[in-house]
Amino acid sequence: MNGTNLFKIALRALSNNKLRAFLTMLGIIIGVASVITMLAIGQGSKRSIQAQISEMGSNMIMIHPGADTRGGVRQDASAMQTLKLVDYENLRDETDYISAVSPSVSSSGQLIAGNNNYPASVSGVNTEYLQIRQLTISSGDMFTDADIQSSAKVCVIGKTIVDNLFPNGEDPIGHIIRINQVPLRVVGILKAKGYNSMGMDQDDIVLAPYTTVMKRLLAVNYLQGIFASALSEDMTDYATAEVSKILRRNHKLKDSDNDDFSIRSQQELSTMLNSTTDLMTTLLACIAGISLVVGGIGIMNIMYVSVTERTREIGLRMSVGARGIDILAQFLIEAVLISITGGIIGVIIGCGASFIVKGVAHWPIYIQPWSVFLSFAVCTITGIFFGWYPAKKAADLDPIEAIRYE
Repeated sequence: MNGTNLFKIALRALSNNKLRAFLTMLGIIIGVASVITMLAIGQGSKRSIQAQISEMGSNMIMIHPGADTRGGVRQDASAMQTLKLVDYENLRDETDYISAVSPSVSSSGQLIAGNNNYPASVSGVNTEYLQIRQLTISSGDMFTDADIQSSAKVCVIGKTIVDNLFPNGEDPIGHIIRINQVPLRVVGILKAKGYNSMGMDQDDIVLAPYTTVMKRLLAVNYLQGIFASALSEDMTDYATAEVSKILRRNHKLKDSDNDDFSIRSQQELSTMLNSTTDLMTTLLACIAGISLVVGGIGIMNIMYVSVTERTREIGLRMSVGARGIDILAQFLIEAVLISITGGIIGVIIGCGASFIVKGVAHWPIYIQPWSVFLSFAVCTITGIFFGWYPAKKAADLDPIEAIRYE
């Protein structure tokens, strides 16, 4: 018996029991749709996190003073004064894997402009900070190196600061804002970036020359941190090792001494968040995959029922020359048809459900082609796996006993 005839017989057998065949498919449909939807949500979240980290500067390196123990008391890292301007200058002049570097100091207070006020921090940085943090000026200009050298009372502000200090829509450029009685003239406005993946407002920012903040606001001669940018994300580890080597040399640390500074990179954050997202995606996919197993068991159950119902038919076919392999192929084709049809419907529903989630819940989604092919392949294998035993049982029936079966 050729394959075409077997396919027609299997198709006819399924069409005679349409409702039962559909209910059998339902487990496969739900399983495939669930897997595709869960993977789409997981991958969408992962890509969203990666995009937001990239906006913050995916190759950014953050250097801060390390915590220390003095007199048996563990000191707060923010109270340490281990980073100096010479550290920044050496990193600027001696590194091979860093494209930009900026000192960082910060002073908090109440910003005042006319009758409006807003609590914020003023970050003291240099001109390369824009490149490191992927910031751009939307209007006005960035302060210059000459402003840094002269400790000029100028600043660049973000959109949140503009909205709170200049709510009537006036142009902030040229206006004076005060913090701790120190006047700062607004020379530029940063392009809005919104909230990042950690829920922080990236537009709640005031940038001023680091010399201005150090001398006029804080009266200190040390740095609270240094921001740097590796040449590329792949070179972050090399840049980190290079920074560590220079700082240990500057701080005269012995090989046995612990670092008196800490280095963190966006790559570490990205790796941590991606691993967490991948774990959650895998967990969700596994939970959804249980539906496929349940669907497969449903196929096996129905195929058993089908074999029992059609025992006399099987006996008659075998008595007129059908071989065991033909009977096996017929029932396997039925199982695979149920799986593939359910898989196709499941793929359509899964893709549709993903876009519904995106439109209604506004969650980021991304349907990867491999997830569709994988779900489809798994449901086909499920059909073969769970359909094999009932089909083998049908093929092994004795023709005489099968004909006599009531």
